[in-house]
Amino acid sequence: MNTKNIIQKCKANDYKAQLKVYHAYKNMMFASAIRILKHREKAEDVVQESFIKAFEKIHVLTEDANLGAWLKRIVVNSSLDLLRNNTKITYTDDSYLLENTAEEKDEIDPIISIDFVKDCINKLKEKYRVILVLYMIEDYNHREIGELLQLKESTVRNQYKRGKDQLLKLIKNKNTCN
Repeated sequence: MNTKNIIQKCKANDYKAQLKVYHAYKNMMFASAIRILKHREKAEDVVQESFIKAFEKIHVLTEDANLGAWLKRIVVNSSLDLLRNNTKITYTDDSYLLENTAEEKDEIDPIISIDFVKDCINKLKEKYRVILVLYMIEDYNHREIGELLQLKESTVRNQYKRGKDQLLKLIKNKNTCN
């Protein structure tokens, strides 16, 4: 798919081009939404709304832009907006805490399934799960997560550390996540 050409066609409201973009990126967008929302129907709704929003705003996109990254940002922001509107997530300001910079040596069974790890991530408190998903899976850095969630970067770092510690505990206690 020639991205420059497809963006131009989408800007001209070409339905076939929009359908091509939809089919090319729907799975990636759904995967991002479901990891954040943990609810299939809500994730599907967010993806649909995100495509509508994207095609309405595609005129602001330059032809040489990374279309996939732009679409992913829309779905991540929409998912976070839905979370903020439907649940009360309380982040504590941990900027006064010192981060443990020494990497801990955790003994984890090297033979664990991806599904098991996903189940463990889904068992975390929402405030930790969202930050872990954005950082570890969606590849946002701490600064970007802070901007998305309207938190201090130090708070994001500490919440990430706490979430990662809880995740490791769940993984070590294999019976907890199944």
